[in-house]
Amino acid sequence: MILTELADVLDSRRESSPQTSYVAQLLQSGEDKILKKVIEEAGEVLMASKDGDKHHLIKEVADVWFHTMVLLTYHQIRVEEVLQELQQRQHVSGLAEKASRQPQ
Repeated sequence: MILTELADVLDSRRESSPQTSYVAQLLQSGEDKILKKVIEEAGEVLMASKDGDKHHLIKEVADVWFHTMVLLTYHQIRVEEVLQELQQRQHVSGLAEKASRQPQ
């Protein structure tokens, strides 16, 4: 699966030089830098959606997924954990799932 393969690549970039790897640059820059990229890319998704350009929207969603996966890598969370969470929610009403969450 492409998400697992990408997660493997992102994990391997932890040890890479920031001079040769964008992912290593982000990981070594810290969480705030990664969060800024996620927010930036999410904004671009919104704009692409509003523009109605499906191809551009696909590219921007891919960017959000990528940078979110970098964030997961930063926290040493594997994509399989997120997929497992989605699988557990698969046959649960969205309203029921939301109601079951603990208040924070």
